[in-house]
Amino acid sequence: MSAGGTTGVHQVPVEAAASGQRLDRWFKQHYPQLTHGRLEKMLRKGEIRVDGRRVKASERLEEGQVVRVPPIPETAPAERPAAPAALAVSAKEAAALQAAVLYRDANIIALDKPAGLAVQGGSGQRRHLDGMLEALRFGAEERPRLVHRLDRDTAGVLLLARNAPTARALTAAFRGKETQKIYWALVAGVPAERRGVIDLPLAKQAQSRGEAMAADDDAGKPARTFFQVVESYRRAASWLVLLPLTGRTHQLRVHCAAMGTPIVGDGKYGGREAFPAALAKAAPAAKTLHLLARELALPDPEVGTTLRVTAPLPPHMAATWKALGFNEARGEGALQALLAYAEGLRHSPAKGLRPL
Repeated sequence: MSAGGTTGVHQVPVEAAASGQRLDRWFKQHYPQLTHGRLEKMLRKGEIRVDGRRVKASERLEEGQVVRVPPIPETAPAERPAAPAALAVSAKEAAALQAAVLYRDANIIALDKPAGLAVQGGSGQRRHLDGMLEALRFGAEERPRLVHRLDRDTAGVLLLARNAPTARALTAAFRGKETQKIYWALVAGVPAERRGVIDLPLAKQAQSRGEAMAADDDAGKPARTFFQVVESYRRAASWLVLLPLTGRTHQLRVHCAAMGTPIVGDGKYGGREAFPAALAKAAPAAKTLHLLARELALPDPEVGTTLRVTAPLPPHMAATWKALGFNEARGEGALQALLAYAEGLRHSPAKGLRPL
């Protein structure tokens, strides 16, 4: 396929290698001269379609679909932006990524993503995991691909698909809520209840420095999170197990802040309250976001069973747990109590759902 200019409308079939890829990334790969702003404008006007229907930039493509590509002006070769390419990865970086693999088989890689590493590129993000995935090929024919995301400052289990069929299966599993994500967080203060469920719709809000999520009962999309207190340090902080039933952007961070207990280190949504003075001396590492994607359970597309992958506490959270005297072994018991509570709510829908 040419990434140059076109003189008419092209109907471009999606190849197997692009299955599961976002539409905007597909265009960036094949038409690097097309800016994201121009792409969004074409999508709004319906000039770009997939199988004849209007779509958004976040649409996930599937093999065999047909993308309607309108005329796109040619950019002079000297001015044409380079197509996305693998970043240069040092031997040390490659070794660190490979050492972070929690699980690997012919179809899946589960990675212990470190806090501070962005998953994908964006404004000001020159180093990101998506550009370093060649280091995780492990001799496979295809470069592994992302099937979900974590915030840059969130550590923990991140899943990669090693081939197109697995990418399709896992993307469908995430969309169909067939996966179960468990998070650990340290929050400032102590919730009013030891366990509960936050049912608070969320919507994007434009800010002077990018976008943020906010509670919005009218325009927000449904967002629900179960929580369980494991241990508390005085009245200054609490260790929570979190079970999100939806996957909205920054959902856990906004929901915890809405309870009046923002995640420690989360200045974006918690402001000064996210940095309790009582922790400054007891746990100096508490200046960093304390949110861990602790466990991911998902259907194994190869054998049809459930695969569970668990990530350890990242260094800054491990230091805080030690400083506050928290016992990691208590996390599993708290999780089981939370799962039992969630199952009970499914049979008792009349129970309150907004502990705010």
